[in-house]
Amino acid sequence: MSSPIATTIHVQQIPPRERHAHIFASFDALAVGQALQIVNDHDPRPLRFQFDDRTPGQFDWSYIESGPETWRVNIKRTATKEAAGNSSSCCSGGACGG
Repeated sequence: MSSPIATTIHVQQIPPRERHAHIFASFDALAVGQALQIVNDHDPRPLRFQFDDRTPGQFDWSYIESGPETWRVNIKRTATKEAAGNSSSCCSGGACGG
């Protein structure tokens, strides 16, 4: 079953220096379980690396279309920042006494 798409962003319609900020703001507005879809004219792999760095454990990235002229990627919010930050075990370092 696919995720509800909250918004679709046609990247080429956004000024280059505003693109990633716009995409991250749209992602930040998603509820867990919602997704945004980006449409671009090239593989947005560098953006994926930024997502890995900026929002680890909070998203699922899936290619819907992989070129050569159009790239579509669904980016689903899988957790909030707080939940992703708490995903490391509370027992790490022996905190649970176990």
